[in-house]
Amino acid sequence: MHDEMPTPMEPDRDVMEYDVVVVGAGPAGLAFAIRLKQVSPDLAVCVIEKGATVGAHILSGAVIEPGPLDALLPGWRDNPPPICVPATDDEFWLLSKTGGRRLPVPPGMRNHGNFIVSLGAMCAWMAPQAEALGVEIYPGFAASSVLHGEDGRVQGVRIGDMGVAKDGSHKPGYTKGIDIRARMTVLAEGARGSLTKQLVKRFALDAACDPQGYSIGIKELWQVPAGRVTPGKTVHSLGWPADTNTYGGSFIYHLDKDRIALGYVSGLDYRDPNYKPWEAFQQWKNHPMVKPLLEGGSILSAGARAIVTGGYQSLPRTEMPGALLIGDGAGLLNVPKIKGTHQAIRSGMVAAEHLAAQAGSGGLESAGFDAKLRASPAMDELRKVRNVKPGFKRGLWLGMLNAAWETAVGGLSPWTLRNKPDWSSLDKLGEHEQPRRDYLQRELPPRDRLQGVYFAATAHDEDQPVHLVVHDTSICADRCVVEYGNPCTNFCPAGVYEMVDDASQPHGLRLQVNSANCVHCKTCDVKDPYEIITWVTPEGGSGPNYQNL
Repeated sequence: MHDEMPTPMEPDRDVMEYDVVVVGAGPAGLAFAIRLKQVSPDLAVCVIEKGATVGAHILSGAVIEPGPLDALLPGWRDNPPPICVPATDDEFWLLSKTGGRRLPVPPGMRNHGNFIVSLGAMCAWMAPQAEALGVEIYPGFAASSVLHGEDGRVQGVRIGDMGVAKDGSHKPGYTKGIDIRARMTVLAEGARGSLTKQLVKRFALDAACDPQGYSIGIKELWQVPAGRVTPGKTVHSLGWPADTNTYGGSFIYHLDKDRIALGYVSGLDYRDPNYKPWEAFQQWKNHPMVKPLLEGGSILSAGARAIVTGGYQSLPRTEMPGALLIGDGAGLLNVPKIKGTHQAIRSGMVAAEHLAAQAGSGGLESAGFDAKLRASPAMDELRKVRNVKPGFKRGLWLGMLNAAWETAVGGLSPWTLRNKPDWSSLDKLGEHEQPRRDYLQRELPPRDRLQGVYFAATAHDEDQPVHLVVHDTSICADRCVVEYGNPCTNFCPAGVYEMVDDASQPHGLRLQVNSANCVHCKTCDVKDPYEIITWVTPEGGSGPNYQNL
C-alpha cells in the first residue's frame, strides 16, 4: 500500500538539520514551537507547512477558550489577531423544515469570556511571534514521507519533489525535495494527517484505543448588508436538514465589519450512501431562519475540512521513537463544546515542556510524553464528555437524552460508549428505507460544488501526480456502483470524484479523479467504504488559499 513504504536516506539529497522539526503550522504546531523556544532558546526548531502561506489551509469555526493562549502569550490581548470578537450572546436551536424551537444552551456552548476568531488569520498572527523567538518557518514545504533510522526510529521528514509530471517524468525545473533531519519530529498535521496516518499504523499507536471518528465541516464567510450583524453572537443548531439518524449541526458566528461566519458539520458515521454533506449545508442556508440573514449578501471565502471527533476513547498513543503527536493529529477536539483550539495549544505546550526538561542533559526523547498528556487538563476535559458524541449513533432523540444525562453527572457514568470506523457505517443501497430528505428549493449561492471550489481559491498544477490515490479503480466501476452507488461522488464537497461514461467498463462507468478541485478536507480518506483511497500531499503550496476562515 502507498502509505506503508518507509523512506530511505539518500545521500544525494540536500539535507537540513535541526533539533526539532514540526510538521504543520496550525495552532498546535505553532504553540509548541513558541513554547519550546521560550523555555529552551538554544534548541534549533523548524516548522514546515504544506500551504502556500501560514493559515492558507486552516479552517475552523472558530470560538476559542483563551486560557491556554493566555498562558502561552500573556500579552496577546493588547495585540489580538486580525479577527477577534469577544463572544456575547448564545443561542441553541432545534430546527424543523419550516421553523425551530429555541432550547437551553448546553454548558459547553456558553461562550461568555471566549472569542470568535478566524483560525487561519490567528495562525498567520502567531507565526511571526514564533519567528521572533528564532523559529524557522517554511510555508510551501509539503512533507511527503518520514525518514527512519535502521532501528526504525523517526529521524525527520522528506519534502516532496517539485516539478514531477502526472506520468512521473521530470519537467523542466525539477527539484528533489530536501531531507529535514531532526532529533525529534512533532506531528501537528491536524485531522487525518498523511504522515500521522502512516506512523499510527507503523507503530500500532491505535492498538489500545477505539478507531478514530470524524465529521466534515463546511464553512463560508459572508459579507451581509449593514444592520444584520450582532458582533459576538453565536448560534448553533441541530435537526433539519439532517434526518434523525444522521449527526448534523450548524453554527453562525457574528463577526465585525458586517461579516458572518457560518457552517454545517456532518458526522462521517452517517449511514445513507446518498447523503451529501455539501448539499445539506446549502439546504440549511435556505432555512427560513437563516436565509433572511444572508439575502443580498455575498460569499467572501469558503472551504471544508475533516474534524476529528472520536474523543477520549479514540486517543492513540501519542509518542513513538523520535516523534510525538499533538493537536487534532492526536484527536483532542471537545465535541460538545465544538472547540479544539485551546486543546491544541495546550497539547503543544505540554510537548514543549516535556522536551525542554531534557534539553539540559543533551537528550530529546519522546518517552513519557503520552503519560504527561493523559495527566493534563486536556485529558480531564475529554474524559468527562467521552460518551456524548457516541450517544448520537443511536439517533437524535436518544443522543440528546444521553447528552443531557452525561452533562448532569459530569461524565461520571460507569460505562464508556465505543466507536467504530466511519467507513464501516455506510449501508448498502436498498438495505434500509431511504430517509425523506424533504429539501427546499435553493436560491442562495453557490449554485454547485464547483462554484464552491472557486470560493476556496484552490489551485493545483494540473500536470502533477494525482494526490488522491485510488488503489483499485475496478472496484469503483464494478462493485461500488452496485453496492453503494459510488458515495465518493456524494460525500466529496469539491466534486473531485466523478463517474463518467465508459463502454469498456462492466456497468458503462469509470471513475474520474478531478484532483485539481481538491480542498484537502480528507473526507475521502475517511469515508470510502472499501478503504482504497489514500490522500497524499501534492506539491508544496498547492491546495486551497483560505481567507479568514
